[in-house]
Amino acid sequence: MSSRVDLEGGGGANAREEVREPLLLPRVNGSAAAGTTKRHFVFGNSYKIGRKHPWIIYFSTLVAVCGSYQFGSNVGYSSPTESGITEDLGLSTSEYSVFGSIVNLGAMIGAITSGPIADLIGRKGAMGLYGVFCTAGWLTIGLAQNTFALDTGRLLGGYGMGAFSYVVPVYISEIAPSELRGSLTTVNQVMVCTGVSTVYILGILVSWRTLAFTGIVPCAVLLVGLLFIPESPRWLAKRGREKDFEVQLQRLRGHDVDVTSEAAEIQSYINGLQHLPKASVLDLFKRRYRRSIIVGVGLMVFQQLGGISGICFYATSIFEAAGVSSNVGTISYGCIQVIVTILNSLLIDRTGKKPLILVSSTGMLLGCVTVATSFFMKSHNISVNAAPSLAVVGLLLFIAGFAAGMAAIPWVIMSEIFPINIKGRAGSFAALVNWSCSWAVSYMFNSLMSWSSYGTFLLFGTVNAMGIVFVIKAVPETNGTTLEKIHAGITE
Repeated sequence: MSSRVDLEGGGGANAREEVREPLLLPRVNGSAAAGTTKRHFVFGNSYKIGRKHPWIIYFSTLVAVCGSYQFGSNVGYSSPTESGITEDLGLSTSEYSVFGSIVNLGAMIGAITSGPIADLIGRKGAMGLYGVFCTAGWLTIGLAQNTFALDTGRLLGGYGMGAFSYVVPVYISEIAPSELRGSLTTVNQVMVCTGVSTVYILGILVSWRTLAFTGIVPCAVLLVGLLFIPESPRWLAKRGREKDFEVQLQRLRGHDVDVTSEAAEIQSYINGLQHLPKASVLDLFKRRYRRSIIVGVGLMVFQQLGGISGICFYATSIFEAAGVSSNVGTISYGCIQVIVTILNSLLIDRTGKKPLILVSSTGMLLGCVTVATSFFMKSHNISVNAAPSLAVVGLLLFIAGFAAGMAAIPWVIMSEIFPINIKGRAGSFAALVNWSCSWAVSYMFNSLMSWSSYGTFLLFGTVNAMGIVFVIKAVPETNGTTLEKIHAGITE
């Protein structure tokens, strides 16, 4: 029997038959009897909703998403601090644009290295390393007296941010049971949004230096919390640490839970991988991984080219350009983003990921069209008094749409869809594409707005429309099944 058959089947004939079931099956509800827990059926599997899970799963998730908070605070930092930094250090518009966008360069480097590092030293070790980078970045920015120190700190924080964007959702997806994986992984984006929103609001109240120092607090919480949470069982299994793998899996599922079946499935899949040669970058483009790469990378492209980085990095100046109070606009932005993202985390395991992405992309499309209409009216002196209100409605609709699915779900699917033998390189590649697109949008945003404010948002709207088509045609539903069966079903 070939290694490929062993890998995709995860064992004997029955297992092979099971994992070869199609990815997309209808979701239905039912119960065995009155008073029983509700079951959902996806990928041909049923799973219970409502079973109590050990506190360690939730605690581990909360520790890990301190890294997600760092992600959000780094992204949002450049918006409320623009006037303070430019006045104190005498930066020109172009110099501040470099400061705003260089975080993406750091994130690209972090994305390239995050997968191999997480594969080498473990998910916990990687998160600790990136926490140190973020701490160094915030200290450097807070103490900066010139543009070099300022940009260095931003680059260090960007490195940690890009690396966290990969390792946090991967860690959560690998420790979570299948029925909780969607909602727990979405907590990653809740904390990203919380980081962005907190920075926006605190930026109104404190100086840019004080704001930088506040970023050290979640880093400290992360570094201490890592001492008490388990390593990913799947990483331990891959490294051949079978005893540790069994102990940590039992700890995560509860001492009164029989984990024999889950452990056997994971171990069987890992054993199949051992027969394959070590994955290289070129292996990502082999036919058998083609669909997972297209889905994972494609979602990252549409997430960023839809315009979120430009809007997030320069939210204050966009509201001012539209004739709206920047304080009112950014506070509204932050509050709506957090509220909608929390709702998303509550719905994702009930509605599925694909419907939420479609709703999200539609909201972003409508928001772009609304903002474009507002800027068109303003530039052509049409109903000038109504234009600012329309711009606020459009921007908030865009943010609500983004938070409803496109913010979190591409990272969730990325953490699920790549087989573990290529996960490090494939995840790094997807994150690199994401941050490259983010850098391009944030760097070009001011120039695009100078060219045509309404044309810029129409361009973003076109990308979001293309994203809707991509999701309909290419993205599978992954709710309610194990990672091993997702991998077996999507490889060709």
